[in-house]
Amino acid sequence: MSFKLTPSLWDKIRYFASFQQTGVSLQQMALFGQNPSQGTLLRASQFLLEELPVRLAHRVKELDELPHNLGAMPSINKVKDWYAQSFEELISFPPVETSKDIQTALKLTTRASRHLPESVPNPSFNGGLGNPGSGKMRIPIEKRYYAQTSGIIWPPEIRDYNAKFTNLLENIKRRHDPTVTTVAQGVLEWKRTHNARRIDNEIQAWLDRFYLSRIGIRFLIGQHIALNTLEPHQDYVGIICTKSNIHDIVQESIENARYVCEEHYGMFKGPPVQLICPKDLHFSYVPGHLSHICFELLKNSLRAVVERYGPDREDHFPPIKVIVVEGKEDITVKISDEGGGIPRSAIPLIWTYMYTTMEGQNLDQDFQASDFRAPMAGFGYGLPLSRLYARYFGGDLMLISIDGFGTDVYIHLNRLSSSQEPLP
Repeated sequence: MSFKLTPSLWDKIRYFASFQQTGVSLQQMALFGQNPSQGTLLRASQFLLEELPVRLAHRVKELDELPHNLGAMPSINKVKDWYAQSFEELISFPPVETSKDIQTALKLTTRASRHLPESVPNPSFNGGLGNPGSGKMRIPIEKRYYAQTSGIIWPPEIRDYNAKFTNLLENIKRRHDPTVTTVAQGVLEWKRTHNARRIDNEIQAWLDRFYLSRIGIRFLIGQHIALNTLEPHQDYVGIICTKSNIHDIVQESIENARYVCEEHYGMFKGPPVQLICPKDLHFSYVPGHLSHICFELLKNSLRAVVERYGPDREDHFPPIKVIVVEGKEDITVKISDEGGGIPRSAIPLIWTYMYTTMEGQNLDQDFQASDFRAPMAGFGYGLPLSRLYARYFGGDLMLISIDGFGTDVYIHLNRLSSSQEPLP
């Protein structure tokens, strides 16, 4: 049965889009998720049932109002329907039925609990993208999300409700897996329809906002699913690792990127990568985010070196150097290569979606990757998406290139974890 966006559903979407979104910080999510009980998970479910429809409604409304006729493209309409369908499923989810004793216990524990610490503005966005948009104010997250609910015996219906809601989120997450590539396909459709060589600043800014919002939605959903389904681990709170080992994460990214490089070019041994990093350097982060960023950037460096020197120079490649340094505010990862660099005129373009130096820019319609492509080079999304992931929790991604020599990329990771996620 195909989904249809009805006028009555549109009315609900516009109503929910009139509310402000609520930003969270990594610190808040980590503190909340420690030793969760069924009661705490119920409070989290209720928070997401309020928050996710608001975020999805903002995106549906924006997808319907895109400039330059971009919203008329078939792939963009497909994504709009996915968001609207997920919105409808969330607002239609039946409420939990609890006894008066349980309702009283939830209210009492919430009032008596210590609230989550307030988050601070995200330093990576100067006032614009990172601030909550206009709309009706709601109760702050600190008063909605945290409930110290230990010591209470929760009835089976609470556990059943949490399990059903988690299953709904898993289905929604699966539906939206191909969103990045489908939106990219929509932009390609628009470029071909309008015979445009590049996208303009207005579409670029919208893609930034849209993908940034998607990172936030998937983070909230992924965190909730993990809290409900994964076995407790002393170093993990959902998908957040409170003791992320930078050395191990970067080393795994190096091995994965070299493997992809060797497969792509049919080489026995790709360019060497030297890692200089303390083995005991830990901080609180989402390992999957850092893995994605490092993998993408290392692929770029490996490709640049191989194409500059030729795949037959296996024993004469200059090494790529990865240096990790701990500062007071940031942990910085520097990736340096001697792949010939980037011309100064092309530097602004590397942050543009759909800009790629690889020939043959076509997408597989059935490709299901969530955010990044495994091939050596995809469709010009690696750098701009990596920068969004770095900025999401208050970090950044910067690039300095010497044309004719090589490129240095700096990944700045905010150690303080109190930055509020940016809300487009």
